[in-house]
Order: sequence, then C-alpha cells, then structure tokens
Amino acid sequence: MATVYNLARHDRNGEFMNPSLQSLLQAVDADKARLDTARPLPLHTLEALREQLTLEWTYHSNALEGNTLTLSETKDALDAAAVAGEPSRQRFDAVNHRDAILYVEDIVAGDETLSMQHIQQIHRVLLKGIDETQAGRYREQNVPGGGTCPAPIDFSQVPAQVAALIDWRAHAEKMHPLARAAELHTRFVKIHPFMGANRTIGRLLSNVDVMKAGYPPAIILSEDRATYDYALEGACVTGDVSALTLLIAEATQRTLTTYLGRLGSSD
Repeated sequence: MATVYNLARHDRNGEFMNPSLQSLLQAVDADKARLDTARPLPLHTLEALREQLTLEWTYHSNALEGNTLTLSETKDALDAAAVAGEPSRQRFDAVNHRDAILYVEDIVAGDETLSMQHIQQIHRVLLKGIDETQAGRYREQNVPGGGTCPAPIDFSQVPAQVAALIDWRAHAEKMHPLARAAELHTRFVKIHPFMGANRTIGRLLSNVDVMKAGYPPAIILSEDRATYDYALEGACVTGDVSALTLLIAEATQRTLTTYLGRLGSSD
C-alpha cells in the first residue's frame, strides 16, 4: 500500500501549506502511484532511463554552478571521448558528478541511513583530480557572507552542525519526502561544511531522500537557475522551504513524466 503523507499543513512549522504546492505534491504522488503499478520495469528500459537521466542530471547540476559544457560535450566527457590535451576542470566536474550519482545510487539501493561519512565521501568524489587535499575535509576557516545562503556558521561549529543535521534527518520521517528533501538541502547549504561544492552536494543529498522514497531523481534545470537561487536563498533566510519544495516537486514530476512516457514502449 502506498504511503499517505499529511499535506494539510506545512511539514516544518505547522503553518498551512500553499494550496498550489499541496495540489502539486498530490499530483506527483498520483504519478508515482501509476509508476509503482508498472514496476518492475524491463531491465533494458531501466538501463536506458538511467543513462539518459545520469547525463541530464550531470549536465544541469554542473551548469547551475557555472560549468559551460554543453549537453553534447558533457556526454562526450562521460563517454570518455578522445579530447586533445589534459582533461579540463569542467570535464573532471562531469565525470566526478556522474560518479557521485553512482555513489548516491549505492546509498539508496542499500537503504543506508545517511551519515557524515556519506557526506564526506560525496565531497571526495566530486573533488577527485581537482583538489584532493581538500576532498572530504570540512572547511577550516570562515567564509564571507553573501551568495545563496548568507553568513555561514563559524567553521568550528561545522562537525557538530553536520551531526545535528544527521540527527534531524533521522527523526523527520513524517514529512513528505519532497518537502524533507528541500529542508535537508537548505539545512546543509546553511552549514556550508566545505570550501566548495556545497550546493551540488545539497542537491545530491536531497535526491537520496527523493529516491529512497521511491521517486525518480529531481533534476533542477539549468534554465531555472534564477528560480533555484531565489528559492534556496529564501529558504535559508526565512526558513520557509515551500518555494524550494515546489521546484523539487516540479523537477520530480518532470522525471516521472519521462518514466511514464516509456511505459508504452517497454513491452
């Protein structure tokens, strides 16, 4: 039986949820229920979907952070296509993000409880071949305010705050998974545990929650960068994650549509 989540109120602070968000979450859950009835999908269909979504997820996530590789160039990087000269930083970003997705998939497949070790390993994977001296290490200095989430905490508080984040996640099972994903993403970025890649890790962590709940990954599009920046900043500053939840729900629904579109051709 499908899990029924209480959408009557905002999952975090008890305020009434935006009716449009509530309706969207109900529509996403209805699409997920349709997909659930068709599972398990044929292996060849799953492999084709996985390849397509890994490419799109990598391209859009890196583009959100300023990577200028096109979708075609990202595919070439992931396919190890011959390119003259040494691999560029942007090609490393593509391959490393693909490998981080594989690691996230392992966490989901093993139904592993999110841990500090998982978070540090994702950072190591993302920085492989780029800055391995900092890979997996929490920042050891303060960073200036500004950016998406202003005024990150003092660096000395990072380990304790990451531990508190893990504890919060362990006790947030009653939240709708997509709202919880938005909350997890926001809390992580506010901590700003590493000197770089925090937003990328935040999106990967949010998809651990999305995928563990049986949804396909939420892929936020590069063309939605301004909307994403605004939603994440608002969540960090005010604590209201509804706009970010809406964006994640739209992204999840888009991926569900891709899955459902394959059902007729999966015979």
